[in-house]
Amino acid sequence: MILFTSRLRLDPLTLDDAPLIYPMMSDPEVMADWDVSEIDDPDVVTRIVAQQVADTQADRARYWTMFDFTAGTFVGVCDLSDIDRKQGVADVGFMLRREAWGQGYALEAMRAVIAHAAGDGFRRLTARTHVGNRRSEALLENLGFEQREYMRGWLDRDGERRDVRLWELVL
Repeated sequence: MILFTSRLRLDPLTLDDAPLIYPMMSDPEVMADWDVSEIDDPDVVTRIVAQQVADTQADRARYWTMFDFTAGTFVGVCDLSDIDRKQGVADVGFMLRREAWGQGYALEAMRAVIAHAAGDGFRRLTARTHVGNRRSEALLENLGFEQREYMRGWLDRDGERRDVRLWELVL
């Protein structure tokens, strides 16, 4: 399903989107607060996208590419993942090209994803941030998410233990 906002068109992810996503996932600054480091192999990104497309087809997730339709530019990606239909729960996430930071795109896209999830019967959404990722934390707070857990040393990224926060939004 295609979602629209005042500036964005969120298209369902396809394998053809991998070349758009690779520059973003190979950018160390974009990937600084992700569970994995930047990815320097476009084939790895293609395999990730292929798995995300398969997860969407199996209704385990929904992934979208974000385009600013007035400028015609690729902005980033967003998702509902780890869908649990029985419990009405899913995780949300987003990643923007560095050039798109600070322009309100993530807020706009996530509002559309949240409205879509609510309309589709989801009752609760969760998100996870690395501690120190103040931009994402502020965005989630702005969307009405509340911090539920602080998980000390929860993630091992390249041999470094990282603390993460778990956020929740009841719909």
